[in-house]
Order: sequence, then structure tokens, then C-alpha cells
Amino acid sequence: MSVSIESFNNFSERDIASQNVELKVGILGTVNPAGLPHLTMISTLQACSPTQVAWGQFTEGLSKKHILENPKAAFLVMTLDKNFWRGKATFTHTSNAGAEFDGYNNLPMFRYNAYFGVHTVYYMDLVEQSGKVSLPMGSIIGAALRTMMARTISRGHTPQTVLNPWTCALFNKLDNLKFLGYIDEDGYPVILPVIQAQARNSVHIMFSTAAFREELGSIPFGTSVAIFGLSLEMEDVLLRGEFQGIQKVGGFQCGLVNVNWVYNSMPPKPQQIYPELELKAVEF
Repeated sequence: MSVSIESFNNFSERDIASQNVELKVGILGTVNPAGLPHLTMISTLQACSPTQVAWGQFTEGLSKKHILENPKAAFLVMTLDKNFWRGKATFTHTSNAGAEFDGYNNLPMFRYNAYFGVHTVYYMDLVEQSGKVSLPMGSIIGAALRTMMARTISRGHTPQTVLNPWTCALFNKLDNLKFLGYIDEDGYPVILPVIQAQARNSVHIMFSTAAFREELGSIPFGTSVAIFGLSLEMEDVLLRGEFQGIQKVGGFQCGLVNVNWVYNSMPPKPQQIYPELELKAVEF
């Protein structure tokens, strides 16, 4: 993985058992046809053996297309006790039957749902993973407060509106989850939590480096990054833009992203919302 953090080439039995829960956050990182990072919430994402990661598909979306074209992927699984695992994996195959297929469809979320169930299970071979890591809540809270003060002092005026008020509000709520993804030198995505990230204005996302300082500082200037925002009500949005490096903003060291693409990943209609798509007349 990028930077010198501890990594493992297998999951322990305890890792597998800890991730095999219904209520958790799973983030899948894929590479789009242009070689840019894409992040998706996959609630079924989990380790299913010492060397495999699995997840179930019950809705359509760009990530499923991406991974069929480019098998290099990243994952992050976060449980309710604020522990998380993250790493890299290679997509290998899908299945419409088997232990994982049956397990997903026997979960209450799918078993008693009249409208959808898991119809395909995706399997990935593990490349490396971090082991169980606890969220550094003290650092994250401090970073969120620094980010809030920096954006208040240095909001600035922008003639362009990329982030609408709803998106800014989602990112500026301090207890919402945010994750950053980028493509590493080996072509695999990397995912890390940036819960402190907030909207500086209608164009820029910023985040104090008081949490995950080393990894954030290792991202090269100009790198295309994706940032996924998720509320506790399961509302989410995906942004992508150019990393402007670590800068001193309002007296605080902050990473800055110039956002140039926004995607609504929520059902029933996942769709790009910036740049705005041209409306086309329906012809019969």
C-alpha cells in the first residue's frame, strides 16, 4: 500500500468473523475507463476467506461496469465499533449461487424485501490489507474542528457553482462519513477515511491533515481523487477533482481538492449531476 503502513496478505479468522455482520459500511474503489478513481458504498462487502473478498450486487451502477473492464480494486470495511480494514484486491469472477449468495439473501434486509435481493456475488483475490485498525477519533475530531475553522476564515467567493447547497450541507455535517480514493503507482485504487473533509465553498473540498497526515501528504499535487460523502441516513454523493496539495488555509495545514465532477450514486437513478447532462427529447 502507499506510504509505509503495516500490511498483511491474508485475513485472520477473527477478521472474517468481525466483518460478517449486517450493519457496517463497505466502500469499494474501482478504476473507470479514463483511469480515474471511483468509490461506491457496498453494504455487503466483506472478507469471505483468508484470501478473498466478496460483495453482492442488488442494484446497477458504474462500479460493476468498471470492475469488469479493470479488475484492480480497493476496499474499506468499517464496523459499528469504529474499527476498519482496508486494502487492495483483484476481481476474479462472479457467481449466482453458493454460500455467499445464500448468506446475503438470508439477511433480513434482503430476505423480507419484496422488491430486490442480491442477484450476483462478486469475488476478489486479496492483494494486501491493513489488518484491523481503530479510527483515531481524537485526531479526527481535532482535524474536523480545524477544517471548520479554516473554511470559516477563508471561504472566499467563487464565480462557479459545482457543489449545490445539499451537497455542501452533507459534507459540512461533522458526523457524516467521508472517504478519499486515488490511483496508486501500481494501478490499484487506495481508500482512506477523511471524515474531517468539508466544503470550503461551492467548488472546493478541504480537510485538515491533523488526521492521516502521512498518507494525505504523500498524494502528489494534481492527482485525480474521488471523495465519497455518506450520511447516517444513508444519503450519499460522489465527487471527483484535482488534488491541490497541502496548503496553509486560515492558519491550518489542509488538503484542498478542486472539484470538477459530481455523481449521485443513490437509487433509484444513479446519475452524473455535474457537469450537467444535456436533456434530450424522447422520440417515438
